[in-house]
Amino acid sequence: MAIHRPLIKHFPTVEFVKLLGTGKGKSFTPTDADATRWGLLVTIAPKNLESFDNSLAIRQWRMISRSQYSAHLKPISSHGLWSKKTPFEITEQSWDGKIAAITRARITWRQNFKFWRAVPPVTQSLHDSSGLISAIGIGEAPIGLQGTFSIWQDGKSLREFAYKGQAHAKVIADTATNKWYAEELFARFAVVKESGQLL
Repeated sequence: MAIHRPLIKHFPTVEFVKLLGTGKGKSFTPTDADATRWGLLVTIAPKNLESFDNSLAIRQWRMISRSQYSAHLKPISSHGLWSKKTPFEITEQSWDGKIAAITRARITWRQNFKFWRAVPPVTQSLHDSSGLISAIGIGEAPIGLQGTFSIWQDGKSLREFAYKGQAHAKVIADTATNKWYAEELFARFAVVKESGQLL
């Protein structure tokens, strides 16, 4: 991943790049990590999607992969910062189809243990949620820079989990009290096109 970062970062019209490790998304501790699966988040002009998909870095990744999943997403809403940037330009106001969500946070170091203790009820609620298609943990590092990538049948299902689930509502309230995050972002996307399967 690190070898190919310059090729990806300097590809025409690429504005934001994150190379991500993944995990089961259940505890957000290092034991969650899956060293055999990794991800790439890129913001790029639609006109260059096809050429990027056939670029040297992506071709070489495919050569060593057993499976692949990719999604073309259009931002519906985004709140917060990622690496002190606002990475997603809103291009869709509403969407009736599948929804993807990215949550991401830089956890204040002294709050890691409190955060980890609060996570299991929320992740259990997430995986039990009606309308959830798939969810994985994502992160730029095994500790401190973590989040989730999830896909939902529709926006209503995501809203039910985010705003009406008791475990998630408690964590939202505790976030303000405990000041877990030095930086956070929550974004929703229209799933325009998918290929492969998110295992």
